[in-house]
Amino acid sequence: MPDQIRVTVWGENVHEQQNQIVAGIYPDGMHNCIADGLREDPALIVRTATLQEPEHGLTSKGLAETDVLFWWGHAAHGEVQDEIAERVVRRVWEGMGLIALHSAHYSKVFKRLMGTSCSLTWREAGERERLWVCNPGHPIARGIDRFIELDNTEMYGEPFAIPSPDEVIFLSWFEGGEVFRSGCTWKRGNGNIFYFRPGHETYPIYFHPLIRQVLRNAAHWAAPRGPLWVDSCPNIPVNAAREKLTTKGPQLHRAGDEGFK
Repeated sequence: MPDQIRVTVWGENVHEQQNQIVAGIYPDGMHNCIADGLREDPALIVRTATLQEPEHGLTSKGLAETDVLFWWGHAAHGEVQDEIAERVVRRVWEGMGLIALHSAHYSKVFKRLMGTSCSLTWREAGERERLWVCNPGHPIARGIDRFIELDNTEMYGEPFAIPSPDEVIFLSWFEGGEVFRSGCTWKRGNGNIFYFRPGHETYPIYFHPLIRQVLRNAAHWAAPRGPLWVDSCPNIPVNAAREKLTTKGPQLHRAGDEGFK
């Protein structure tokens, strides 16, 4: 793992522009608040990007220089260009880490990587949440005691239509009685993925010191652990085979063709 981790925090930056409550809590945007919390760790080199920028701030060059991508979206999932979403997915396959936050469960990127609807039950009542630590020894839970208590949150409840996680790090209980797998990990290609549920925009959740601790931990956990693998699916010519080889049958493809056909 590198001594410094290059992080991009992506936010759709819509609610902050359209809703006075959200703007009052996050006057500099939720993406900047999340980035500020990450910058408390000097090992994290953090930049931000938003939906409104050219290519949503996620150019090929920018993603190539990103070790871990944080994604927050809610109101504008459909406005993310398919080409950009696929670009992000390819980078995860190559080894870039992805931290999907709150309503990012419905983002094009997350649904594409999960291969399911990622639907869930929900309620917006400002109820209390107790975020239980399921695996205290996991790097993402480092520095967290038995649970994190949030006074006011939006409820997400089971069933959560995701593929079975590799690990469940956090399990939420809500004041109304529901439970939810709020911190889950997967591996897709070479990339590490962590979904973390807290973060409803009408509450100051991303100022909470323990939530910030989890996000910093997640950045370290998700960072690539070796050279990135580029999925180019090359054609190996007959004369480049390790052992002497003679072509014995008809061929569909021309010498030099690249990519899977």
